[in-house]
Amino acid sequence: MKRRDWFFVVISLIIIIVIDQLSKVWASGISIRSYGFFKLILTHNHGAMLGLFAELPAVLRIVTLSTSGVFLLSIYALIQYLIPVRLMPLRMGLSVLVGGILGNVLDRILHGYVIDFIAVQIGDWHSPIWNVADVIQWIGYALIVYSIVKYGEQIWPDNNIRKTFWVNRNFQIKYSSLFMATGLFLNLICLVFSYTYLKVTIQEIAGPNQLLIDKFADAFMYTFLALSMTFSIVLFSVGKMISHRIAGPLYAFERFLKEVLDGKGLTKQGTPLKLRAGDEFRHLEQLAEQIKMKLIKMNSEKTVEVVEYKDKA
Repeated sequence: MKRRDWFFVVISLIIIIVIDQLSKVWASGISIRSYGFFKLILTHNHGAMLGLFAELPAVLRIVTLSTSGVFLLSIYALIQYLIPVRLMPLRMGLSVLVGGILGNVLDRILHGYVIDFIAVQIGDWHSPIWNVADVIQWIGYALIVYSIVKYGEQIWPDNNIRKTFWVNRNFQIKYSSLFMATGLFLNLICLVFSYTYLKVTIQEIAGPNQLLIDKFADAFMYTFLALSMTFSIVLFSVGKMISHRIAGPLYAFERFLKEVLDGKGLTKQGTPLKLRAGDEFRHLEQLAEQIKMKLIKMNSEKTVEVVEYKDKA
């Protein structure tokens, strides 16, 4: 991707967040307004989508949902990096979707709840109350589905000669495990700091109240552990994909060398080394072609000397 493409991908996410936040600032000055079947009803959603998890303790609900949003942002960045082709509809769809989600996450971080104000009423039927971010997310879903349906063969090409992600199993498992272990250690450091800080803060404010510690600090620890395990699994998967981009080209280059050394494809029309989009070591394609042309030239210049032996007897 070109820098201009990356600019549009990132700026679209930022614009979605800004539009959502501006709409919520405007909606904070209304109570109830009606425009036919279209209603504006200001509410504060303390849960997730459609009010889910609203009954959970605030420390568990707000921290978990807010952290999940940042976790999603990390996954979004990794997916954008790992998509092997340009595919702007897919990339823009991801930006629109994640921008909408982060708009609500920002509400939870700033206010502890999400500002909703959009509803539709037709007769006795009344829709859930949404906001601009919720509506925009569906546009992102639509773009993603459209891109997968129309351009799926570019994302998962059928004629790719590397049919498996485990090209070099030992290297890739070692690489992926290192990714996961690094994430686990960093999460462990954050957990110890956050848990002890929260526990000491509770004790400073409320005294040695074990009930409060169990309700807040322990709930925070269990939630953090669950998120850490999920993130570690994601890191292992990411390590697997990145290591494939490293091991795959080396595997293809090694196989190419074996074939040309065996005399296969030693013609100018022979099949060149072709790596996947997004692979590392793309210069190996040019190097492989130079090696092939050099061997072709050496074969064409080869001469056979015939030595005659005379019988002097």
